[in-house]
Amino acid sequence: MRVKSKGINAERELIHLFWKHGWAAIRTAGSGSNHYPSPDIIAGNAIRRVALECKVTKEIKQYLTKKEVTELQEYSKKFGAESWIAVKFDHVDWFFVPTSELECTGESFALGLEDAKMRGLQFEELIGNNS
Repeated sequence: MRVKSKGINAERELIHLFWKHGWAAIRTAGSGSNHYPSPDIIAGNAIRRVALECKVTKEIKQYLTKKEVTELQEYSKKFGAESWIAVKFDHVDWFFVPTSELECTGESFALGLEDAKMRGLQFEELIGNNS
């Protein structure tokens, strides 16, 4: 499967999860190629809004450019949403990490699987459905 297709399918998986749990969610067109900052997914309910940059990786560490992170934060601030990185590591469920918890490596940001397990939330925790 092409990398782009894999990412799109993963984003669609998240959209379905949000809707299944009573949240509205949408993929944004042109994420990463738009002149304006735009997250991969916007989701919310009557109480919260989240903007997500989504990554899928076979590696144990995912890197994000400073531009990806700062644009997500900029969009989130203007829209009144929380900014989160959603990462799906190979054979592991999604982890959601606030941008403030990313490790800055100088030129980019990094999120390893172990850090995601320690600092991140799983989907049910993100949406506040821990039962």
